[in-house]
Amino acid sequence: MGLCLNTDISTTPFYKAGSLLDFVMEFFNIRSVPQTLSEKQRLEIQKALKGVRVETTHLVHVCRRYKITGFTSQPASQLMFTLDGPQGGTEISVAKYFEIKHFYEIKYDLLPCIKAGSDSKPNYLPMEVCNIVAGQRYIKKLNDLQVTRILKATCMRPVDREKSIFKLVDKNNYNKDKHVLNFGMKIDTHLTTAEARVLHPPKLKYNDRGRETDCEPKDGKWNMFNKKFVKGGTLNTWACISFCRHSMAVIQDFCRELALTCNNFGMVFNDIPVHFSSRPPSEIDKALYELHRQYVNAMPQLQLLIVFLPEAKGTYGKIKKICETELGIVTQCCQPKHLQSKPNKQYFVNLALKINVKVGGSNTYLEDVITKQVPLASNAPTIIFGADVTHPSPGEDSSSIAAVVASMDYFLVKYKCLLSAQPRRQEIIENLFKMTDNGPQGMIRKLLLEFYIESNGHKPKHIILYRDGVSEGQFNNVLSNEMDAIKKACVSIEEDYLPPVTFIVVQKRHHTHTRLFPENENMADRSGNILPGTVVDRNICHPTEFDFYLCSHAGIQGTSRPAHYRVLCDENGLSADQLQTLTNNLCYIYARCTRSVSVVAPVYYAHLAAFRARYYMEAGSEYGSSQISGRTRERATTISALPAVKENIRDVMFYC
Repeated sequence: MGLCLNTDISTTPFYKAGSLLDFVMEFFNIRSVPQTLSEKQRLEIQKALKGVRVETTHLVHVCRRYKITGFTSQPASQLMFTLDGPQGGTEISVAKYFEIKHFYEIKYDLLPCIKAGSDSKPNYLPMEVCNIVAGQRYIKKLNDLQVTRILKATCMRPVDREKSIFKLVDKNNYNKDKHVLNFGMKIDTHLTTAEARVLHPPKLKYNDRGRETDCEPKDGKWNMFNKKFVKGGTLNTWACISFCRHSMAVIQDFCRELALTCNNFGMVFNDIPVHFSSRPPSEIDKALYELHRQYVNAMPQLQLLIVFLPEAKGTYGKIKKICETELGIVTQCCQPKHLQSKPNKQYFVNLALKINVKVGGSNTYLEDVITKQVPLASNAPTIIFGADVTHPSPGEDSSSIAAVVASMDYFLVKYKCLLSAQPRRQEIIENLFKMTDNGPQGMIRKLLLEFYIESNGHKPKHIILYRDGVSEGQFNNVLSNEMDAIKKACVSIEEDYLPPVTFIVVQKRHHTHTRLFPENENMADRSGNILPGTVVDRNICHPTEFDFYLCSHAGIQGTSRPAHYRVLCDENGLSADQLQTLTNNLCYIYARCTRSVSVVAPVYYAHLAAFRARYYMEAGSEYGSSQISGRTRERATTISALPAVKENIRDVMFYC
């Protein structure tokens, strides 16, 4: 295609300029300036504002700027420091200093001060004399409400996005730019045309006891009407604990409806729980440990705990950490908002989809697997890996987390997961294979052995690995290190065991932010986006390497972003048609919904598992990672401890 100009609109959040006290009120959703802050609030605001530049307002003709490094634990009226100069050695409070030096009486002297400068030579500023400087990008993780607001503000239909791009190109008027003219260039103002094709959706197999035993998704979606899970799980012993304000009668009605839905879909769901209770949110730890003590030695074992979360946010991660890493209890959490009125039927369907795989069931199979039309997997035991690394948000001091999932069954729908912490911001997964004093270890080796010994009785003859989160500049490094780890893991199982490997990188947030617009209405779905299954493997792809763009999902809102698949190594010799069809089909087996998803299910599972592990590290110490420390270089190489998931939890798809 040659040289091209990449033009698009992009959105990023900024800190709201203005009074720091106004920011505090908005942050805590209060109408007036607080007289003081609790320790928890101080750490929350410190986490939110660390690294932000502020300017002072108390000097009439001088405006000085500082970068926030933290918030003091003592208020302005009690925070003491030693004066320099002629009065050196005299201790004075910050509030008194401002009164004497600047003739400024601090109004909110029980609030903490901003800390700026270094630890050895800090500057202390009362919050009320500071304004947040305009034009500062917010690079930390957005909360749910902020995400909703930014999506609402920036979501554009494909037609509108296309118009905005043309408008931007016309405004810039590149062909009149002197730099363009000096080089004798001319820029085409039309979008590049790319050849594409639309893959047929896979046929999905359901249980023969249902009225509909199979289905062919339309526009990337389908429903469970008249269908039963291809393999319904059995749930005999389960419990329910509510930490919300709703009555037990309402919760009992909800659970009965949930049990009925699961049974209608082919599960064996006993509608009588072995334990049913309501506890205040302050007793979450106590309630969970008491339940565990009561049923730890019970026979049969407790299979599932349904938890109704408190109305206040922030407890989900704590519950998951306790149950999955300490007690070994599989959980299904429910939001209390679904109890306020008669819940939507689809909500029960979504819960049933998750519960079935958590108790060992399978929701659906690919028809191609049954008819032996899946490349490689139909002819010999094949294992499919999904791998992802999540990094801490800017300002967080925690480690990066690697997650690897692997298919454990012939039908490619059951995936076991392993998690590992590694140095902050390191992209290469370092725990795929390693030699220890106890012999060979590592995530790939363990998953291969579980496939071989526990699930199939045969070693995989083929390996396919989908790797998420790798940028183009890291391809060679990741490939050489991780392929080497895979080979070593195989040889450690048996000396001559070297199955062929296909290594594919999945890029969803690729640097080009490629968008594909349909040429006419006949090539678009109801949202105006390209049809699910649209593949582009020429014109805009690499001239010599094996890559393709695939939009496997249906657009719901905004403009769909296709996933970019880069095949870095293909020892299995898959053709483009084979790999594209397999990849598209793997987007239809995601257990949590009856829609095709934007990336293959194994990668999606690895992504979910890695973020689940983030809760294990942060739950219970949500604000501790923002403590002030000048030892950045030392902190970057420290690996935070990652609690191990209990074996009985890891046997099921707990991350769904």
